[in-house]
Amino acid sequence: MEYQSVFLGLGLALFLIGTAGALIRRTAIVVFLCIEIMLGGVNLVFLTFARSTQSVEGAFMVMCVMAVAAVEAAVGLAIFFRLYQKTGSIDVERFNLLKW
Repeated sequence: MEYQSVFLGLGLALFLIGTAGALIRRTAIVVFLCIEIMLGGVNLVFLTFARSTQSVEGAFMVMCVMAVAAVEAAVGLAIFFRLYQKTGSIDVERFNLLKW
């Protein structure tokens, strides 16, 4: 029972660190990495609940979140490469240049 509060607190800390980093930083890659940290915190919370209830649903949710994170990484990196080709920078402020 003790490990649950530790892992829930760690998952919350990871999520909050990722949220703060995504809101504060301006570089697109750092924002992208902060979002991945947030997903890691969510995965830790899902695994903690799955372990405490002895259910498979939490592990299944972790696999779904990991699949979404992999797709996010592929699409995000493609957008970053295109943004760098177009502007020469990956500053978040220049994302409005991708409009039609």
